[in-house]
Amino acid sequence: MRFLMTMKGGGPAPDEALYAEMGKFVEEMTKAGVLLATGGLDPAGTRITASGGDITITDGPFAEAREAIVSFALIEVRSKEEAIELTRRFWKIIGDGVGDMQQVYGPE
Repeated sequence: MRFLMTMKGGGPAPDEALYAEMGKFVEEMTKAGVLLATGGLDPAGTRITASGGDITITDGPFAEAREAIVSFALIEVRSKEEAIELTRRFWKIIGDGVGDMQQVYGPE
């Protein structure tokens, strides 16, 4: 099962201790073969709208900084419970904030 964990912006600025602890967590997930990808996202983004054959392109931002998704981790685990446990560990490192966890469907 694949899950996408996302973090929205607006939280506290990271410090060296947070980077070190997160680095250990990422290394652990990588060695376990669970972590498929991580990355940051431009909070502004570009919106593409299709309607009646017309395509409209609009540059962002579209939401307040604290509502925009700013980073993600794609993980592959055996169960939703395992994904929730990794997400809990992630948020214990990060502290306060808001994010989502969604199952990713597609070719295995």
